[in-house]
Amino acid sequence: MAMTRKLEGLSEKIFLDRYAWKNADTSNTAVGDVVLVLTKDDPKFPAKEVGEVIGRNGNEVTVRLRSGDTVTSSVEKLTLTIEKTPEEMWDRLANAMAGAEKDEADKETWTERFRYILDDWKLVPGGRIAAGAGASDELTLFNCYVIPSPKDSRGGIMATLSEMTEIMARGGGVGINLSSLRPRRAIVAGVNGSSSGAVSWGGLFSYTTGLIEQGGSRRGALMLMINDWHPDVLDFITVKQTMGQVTNANLSVCVSNGFMKAVKEDLEWELVFPDTKDPEYDELWTGDLDAWKKLGKRVVPYKTVRAREVWHTIIESAWKSAEPGVVFMEYYNQMSNSWYFNPIICTNPCGEQGLPGWGVCNLSAINLSKFYDEDNHDVDWEELAKVTRWSVRFLDNVIDTTPYHFEENERNQKLERRVGLGTMGLAELMIKLRIRYGSPESLQFLDKIYGFMAREAYLASSDIAAEKGSFEAFDAEKFLQSGFMKNMISEFPEVGEAVLAKGIRNVTVITQAPTGSTGTMVGTSTGIEPYFAFEYFRQSRLGYDKQLVPIAQAWKDAHPGEELPDYFVTAMDLSAKDHIRAQAAIQRWVDSSISKTANCPSDFTVDETKELYELAFDLGCKGVTIYRDGSRDVQVLSTKKEDKSDSAADEAAATAETEQAEAKLETLNAALNVNVTPQAEQAFDKQYKRRPQVLRGATYKVNTPFGMAYITINDLNGIPGEIFLNVGKAGSDVFAMAEALGRVCSLFLRYGDHGNKVKLLIKHLKGIGGSGAIGFGSNRVESIADAVAKALEIHIESTNEQAAAYEPVQTAPSMNAPSPIADHSHKHGEVTSRDLCPSCGSASLLNVEGCKQCSNCGYSKCN
Repeated sequence: MAMTRKLEGLSEKIFLDRYAWKNADTSNTAVGDVVLVLTKDDPKFPAKEVGEVIGRNGNEVTVRLRSGDTVTSSVEKLTLTIEKTPEEMWDRLANAMAGAEKDEADKETWTERFRYILDDWKLVPGGRIAAGAGASDELTLFNCYVIPSPKDSRGGIMATLSEMTEIMARGGGVGINLSSLRPRRAIVAGVNGSSSGAVSWGGLFSYTTGLIEQGGSRRGALMLMINDWHPDVLDFITVKQTMGQVTNANLSVCVSNGFMKAVKEDLEWELVFPDTKDPEYDELWTGDLDAWKKLGKRVVPYKTVRAREVWHTIIESAWKSAEPGVVFMEYYNQMSNSWYFNPIICTNPCGEQGLPGWGVCNLSAINLSKFYDEDNHDVDWEELAKVTRWSVRFLDNVIDTTPYHFEENERNQKLERRVGLGTMGLAELMIKLRIRYGSPESLQFLDKIYGFMAREAYLASSDIAAEKGSFEAFDAEKFLQSGFMKNMISEFPEVGEAVLAKGIRNVTVITQAPTGSTGTMVGTSTGIEPYFAFEYFRQSRLGYDKQLVPIAQAWKDAHPGEELPDYFVTAMDLSAKDHIRAQAAIQRWVDSSISKTANCPSDFTVDETKELYELAFDLGCKGVTIYRDGSRDVQVLSTKKEDKSDSAADEAAATAETEQAEAKLETLNAALNVNVTPQAEQAFDKQYKRRPQVLRGATYKVNTPFGMAYITINDLNGIPGEIFLNVGKAGSDVFAMAEALGRVCSLFLRYGDHGNKVKLLIKHLKGIGGSGAIGFGSNRVESIADAVAKALEIHIESTNEQAAAYEPVQTAPSMNAPSPIADHSHKHGEVTSRDLCPSCGSASLLNVEGCKQCSNCGYSKCN
């Protein structure tokens, strides 16, 4: 039988304010009622406290706060709830979600199961579900929405504004991609004038969001995005540097693979927009440039810029103000399970859920801190599997339970049945397991636990499909071709088998949301983040609250005077790259996306920010957001007490509290060696020979089983110290593996005493063979690694003899094969660039008539 759990402090305040079932009529407040009372009526920094009504005279009530103080207020400033405990809420939610089942027996079964996973906060429903399910027919159970890009007209913009307002008024956040709106100064023929531009209309959406924030019980949340090809993209990136233009929205730029290629290769980038004079423009233009081009429509070039200049503007702005974020939207759609019928156009306000037009977030989080098996010092895998599977059904039932205020939302959600099961409590679980967040061990753990949950969630969705049917747009062959499903099947083939046999109920299943309020209410770490600090202050519309992390405080109480172990790690203790690597490890198993912030110290540089954004792209993250400490005027979380009161006495008390908090923080930082370079890194720095500005060497052209290889060997102090490999076409597996081999060889050559490093490298690379070879006798080349060894041998020999020119590796003279010293492209005897076949593994994948086909086993990527 479930125990009664008492909430205290900020947890109780959050529960009563946001998620408990409300009694809208506070005029019936009576002595003995537990209420939330407004103690500081400040539009920017309000404060509320929990207390019990101990007296009433007309509309005036006296409330004894939890602190023991008493305050006098009016009934209008009270929040009165029907539910006083989490147990009452869990009963309501379990009954509401089980109500979607077909018959009474199923309803009874699933009421019991849902109540089980809700108990003790094992599953923590998304905020809108917790607040609205079974309590109101008006409140949406979806946390957030993406609405289609506005039609490029005054009527279209006003229609989008109306849709946004209606959604926000009912508690939902909204994402809008502005790329459909013509750029600034573009001609508007109908009124013989020019457009004010996409960014200015974004300001209108932002301003309206601010009005809803001030007038409603829950603040409005808005994400604005623009694509990298839009002529107003530079204005969008820098808009927040002008005070007052866009103040109530998060901003992100949608970046394509082509743009990132242009950045890396320092190419020019064209800013364009459709021809607005096209007679079908008003009817056909939706903001999708690729779709417009496929219709054969004209695109007008506006300006040519260097891609790196645009990229640097993004980086510099993010460094200054933590915005804009970046979403790698083309890659997102390549990975998306809905790629074939419903492209992703924007994300929700926190960035974790990419959605099509009229798409919705349907979110809940499993509290991982509840799945520590103390007896075995491990994860309780069996319990986690059960809760994961039942949670998928819980979220699927939300789709059939929520009220729909727009028919378009209902049509789209029934079409794809998108759900987003996430987690909270990850950092707490890792502390219990004594795994330091950000360590190599932690990356292996993240891959294991999130892979496990993804497998269980997908198998559960497939089982529900067998019982209730797949989502309407399901096409097994196309669904399994998404980037995410290819990765899933490569690791868990049983998931692919289940999808083929039973179908799948939901187009996506996993989303990692931030869970800031719900995680704080539960008293665990939020989302996938490490703890911000073990002692901090939180600013919200409930007030300014001091927080102590229970697991850290419990350890301190049990070990008085001792320092926290190194596996107690906070967000600011980690390097920004550690944050990104953790995000990438989890992203592999998330079919939607992730809300994750890479926290950076205040002295983090612009160049470091650039390196971080590019690392996120290279590691396969779908987006990236940084927060440099102190880069915004107001922080939700801080380690210092910032006083919001007006009285001098309060200021003095706050100053004393600040000094105490800072002293404790300094002690904690010292315990965690925040500013000390780990010994392993110090040892590495001493032995690793840094690359000078200029190195000289030679490039060898070698024919290999994979095609022509260009092997560049540069010398460091007269000895090979750097190797670059260029084999195959950019983007192929061979190209990637060759580049990796070159990097590893370079690292090996520059680390430690050079002595016999080169000979040792030749010894281990020479003779490595693959599925094919080229040449005969001493000229035989077995593989790319073998080619590197032979090139190194000739390089050393020619260096020792101080020859005037380097002699290249010779290929076999038989069959009139040409010498690789000269360029004989496309002549008989030279190996065509090949890639690895995913079916048989041989180096025999060729481009034939626009499709990759294997000459060995017959595999074709197009069939």
